[in-house]
Amino acid sequence: MEGSVGAREARRKWQALGTLCVTMFMAMLDNVIVNIALPRIGRDLDAGISGLQWVAEGYSLVYAALLLTGGTLGDRFGRTRVFRLGLALFTAGSAAAALAGDIGVLVAARMLQGVGAALLTPGSLAILRQVFTDEKERARAIGLWSGVSALGLSIGPVIGGPMVDAFGWASVFWINVPVGLLGLFLAYRVLPVIAPRERRIDLPGLGLSAAGLGALVYGLIEGPGRGWTSPAVLACGAAAAVLLAVFVLVELRAAEPMLELRLFRDRVLAGALLSGLMVSFGMFGALFFLPLMLQGVMRWSPTDAGYAGLPMTAVIMLAAPLSGRLTTRHGPRRPLVLGIALCAAGLGGLSLYGGHAHYWSYVWTLVVLGFGMGLTFTPVSIAVLQRVAPAQTGMASATINTLRELGGVLGIAVLGAVLTDRLTGSLTTALRGLGLPTDQVPHAVSALTGHGAGPAAAPTPAPVRAAVDTAFVDALHLALRCGSAALAGTAVLVAVLLHRSAARRPAPAAAAAVEPAVEAAVEPAGTA
Repeated sequence: MEGSVGAREARRKWQALGTLCVTMFMAMLDNVIVNIALPRIGRDLDAGISGLQWVAEGYSLVYAALLLTGGTLGDRFGRTRVFRLGLALFTAGSAAAALAGDIGVLVAARMLQGVGAALLTPGSLAILRQVFTDEKERARAIGLWSGVSALGLSIGPVIGGPMVDAFGWASVFWINVPVGLLGLFLAYRVLPVIAPRERRIDLPGLGLSAAGLGALVYGLIEGPGRGWTSPAVLACGAAAAVLLAVFVLVELRAAEPMLELRLFRDRVLAGALLSGLMVSFGMFGALFFLPLMLQGVMRWSPTDAGYAGLPMTAVIMLAAPLSGRLTTRHGPRRPLVLGIALCAAGLGGLSLYGGHAHYWSYVWTLVVLGFGMGLTFTPVSIAVLQRVAPAQTGMASATINTLRELGGVLGIAVLGAVLTDRLTGSLTTALRGLGLPTDQVPHAVSALTGHGAGPAAAPTPAPVRAAVDTAFVDALHLALRCGSAALAGTAVLVAVLLHRSAARRPAPAAAAAVEPAVEAAVEPAGTA
């Protein structure tokens, strides 16, 4: 009888792990698969670059703003209950996105997905730790769960391209619906109910951060089209500055802050957290635009554009474990500085190639980018988790992941503003040089950058088509170089911040933080 009960209990544990792995794979897949569909979305929904930015930002902005609060809600109302709610909202948002007939509805649906992801991801690891009480079993379960999460991030573009080619852009959202429904069914059958515990929700911090970031991103995305001196853009900039300044003051005084800003008082912690923020800023901001170039300017199919990223993905997977060994032996400074510098070199190198470049001539830049990214993931997490008390590891992990997500949000917004501003100026000059009537130039430019369909659906006459391609490549090069410069400056600053910071061997307390370090290194969600 005892053996039968034990076997049933073991089976239930691994069923719970399977449920968590399936849902996390879906959430991580959605984080990257949409990028490969953006050019087709722009064409079908008549959306320009700013509209496509909102498709990505709508998800990431809400995700970043609510991620820490999602962990707090899970503590207060029960991790499993909030996990199920998040999964239901994510699935509903996916269906709404697939059915969207205009860009506004799609952005709203992406925001609903972001709410769901922010609720379900913090609870996933907490439930796993509750289910697996034996340390060896838990370590193996976390390894499997982390690997599946990383796999979702890695293969997103590879499977997304063929799906878009075969079934259209809506398929990248439809794929989530059956997976989400299966996950909900299993979540009610096999996941344990975790009792809630009293925890304060930082409503002022949530409101100020969401409003401040929203105003900042809106101003950056809309600035090139509306004009940087337009009342709406200036108002957004002023509101963002005030709201985010007040947010910092509120969080520094709060007993249970949403975001622990005091971590930045430690030079090593500040350097590590800055590394995570800026790598996401440069990489995700720049890589957001590459599918637009590959499919719009170079006329690649979505499938080919998805396969183009395979070298970078493979190198990331190889470099991540290497960075762990380097960090253990030499401390976080060397792999962090080297990784950030390689990312800067990769972005700078990519800006040297135009729309007619052969893939094999610039594939080295993708390899360098992948190696640089892979080197930075683990040392950021280890550096932070070795410098905080064991009781703060969950909060520290959540802070790492929130800043990574925030870096991606700001990267798309800032580098997108650089690209769109340069594109607007270059295209205006080029179209005037082609003899297009002056009164038609603003409309033609707006069709590309604001409410049109992007490079793939620009005006058809050959000279105009060539002007559009040239202007887009020139603008992308500037954005890539700005990202490269930002990362190069970050590498220098991190080297200074971590200078003479002893590479401490993990103490017993720090060794206990290895599990959240693994999770934080591979998964851009947080735990609280």
